Amino acid sequence: MWETLGTVRDLGRLQQIASVLVGYGFGDMVRRIGLAGALERAGRLLHWQDPQAMAHMAPPERVRRALEDLGPTFVKLGQVLATRVDLFGPEWIAELGKLQNAVPPLPFERVRPQLVEDLGAEPEAVFAQLDEAPIAAASLAQTHRAWLADGTAVVLKIRRPGIRDTVEADLRLLARLAEIVEAQAPDLHRYRPREVVQQFAQSLRRELDFAAECRNAERIAANFAGHDEIVVPRVHWQWTCERLNVQDFVAGIPGPDLAAVDASGMDRKHLAQVGAGIVLKMVLEDGFFHADPHPGNIFYLPGERIGVIDFGMVGRVSEQRRIQIVQLLHGLVEREAEAVTDVLMEWGEGAWEADETRLQADIGAFVDQYRGVPLKDLRMGAMLLDVTTILRDHGLSLPPDLALMIKAFLTLEGFGRQLDPDFDMAGAARPYVEKVLLARYSPRALLRRGRRGAIDALELAGDLPRELRRLLRAARRGRLNMQIEVTSLKAFGEQVDRAANRLTMGVVTAALVIGSSIVMNSAGGGVPSRWLLALGVAGFVGAALTGLWILLSIWRSGRR
Repeated sequence: MWETLGTVRDLGRLQQIASVLVGYGFGDMVRRIGLAGALERAGRLLHWQDPQAMAHMAPPERVRRALEDLGPTFVKLGQVLATRVDLFGPEWIAELGKLQNAVPPLPFERVRPQLVEDLGAEPEAVFAQLDEAPIAAASLAQTHRAWLADGTAVVLKIRRPGIRDTVEADLRLLARLAEIVEAQAPDLHRYRPREVVQQFAQSLRRELDFAAECRNAERIAANFAGHDEIVVPRVHWQWTCERLNVQDFVAGIPGPDLAAVDASGMDRKHLAQVGAGIVLKMVLEDGFFHADPHPGNIFYLPGERIGVIDFGMVGRVSEQRRIQIVQLLHGLVEREAEAVTDVLMEWGEGAWEADETRLQADIGAFVDQYRGVPLKDLRMGAMLLDVTTILRDHGLSLPPDLALMIKAFLTLEGFGRQLDPDFDMAGAARPYVEKVLLARYSPRALLRRGRRGAIDALELAGDLPRELRRLLRAARRGRLNMQIEVTSLKAFGEQVDRAANRLTMGVVTAALVIGSSIVMNSAGGGVPSRWLLALGVAGFVGAALTGLWILLSIWRSGRR
């Protein structure tokens, strides 16, 4: 019932979403997933004439425009989808990559009360100077420049007031829409809408916590201790919290301004190598990386250093994953199709349904086209993109952490080639690949894995007699159970369970109506009678809500 009431509460927003989709020519999809019937029954009629102006737009552009019109949460969703190179083709990734967070800033007076609450004092009492005009504004926050009493320049990243409630409402609707899409549009199932929405919800909730962003920044700064080529702004924890992030201001040349880089006399080739080294170390050595290294988050500093900001979106790669990444890169560079296939079968979700022989043949044909190509001419980004295309053709998808990593590699290579047209991604990655492989097979690592394996084997051998005794004892006593799950029977059982729930609620509704009628008929004119009258009214209200829940539940099952 609570879920039903929540759906009714968000009905207005649901109408906005459906209206925008219809406006961009996705009326058929709205009908197929059942939104049209729900809104029309609710009295919120939609205009189904698709605008002719949208007819010339390609589907990726229409989706991007629709996401922009739907607001900040959906813009963020589009940016997450732009990382799923394993699910969408290059034309979709390129179009979704155009989504920008830039939105009109709020007047400072709108954010001042929240800022005072987070600082514990008026801003003028904390900072020697504060610019009320923001230097940037995005969907979740806006930033203001300030100076401390000692003259240190800092940046205040202030979360938009009330944004969490808006985001949570949109996330509820997205979760429900993903369920409807999977149930009503089987041809869209391969895009794994529920998995994508779940990943997006986790990512967005982490981005809303600015203190977590600062912890990410400090972790990466600690990983690069002793490396002067990267600058991560210092966090001022005395003023940082969930809704406020105070860090040092990074004064440098913005990433997109290559003309200023040339004017400063910096060596662009060296900058490309430094940037590649930073990202490769994050991914292959540390297993913790900046997952959104676009040019807007990069600054070039004197001494050919690189400043990195905005650690709201990060990726994590386990040690086992890093080994697999290295094996994949090594297999691509050395043209070993079998090694590449093994890694992809290990990664691919749904790999048990794939034809491994056909997959290996496709990988072999793909790798074979690079035979004889000099290492410096290999385009690692293009190779990884081709690999994900093969995955899509075989109905496989990557785990979210690996999709983020591949997107980071693609961004890195594109960024490196902007700085240096001759940028050699494969050559830059090779030392890190060799380093990880050597560390993997060093005597110390082999000894550690051997010791761990021996301990596990001994524990298993020690537990085996006891587990066998338990198994035999259960068999002798007739308590040996075998659980077999049949999907069709499970679905039938769920239908029976829902029917029983509705029947029970129907009985409760009838009891409430009868009981309330008796109570109200027995009410007289005294004070106790007014209490009985109120009790009867409450019973009728409860019966009405329960009846509404039953009707909606039956309607939703009918739509399935």
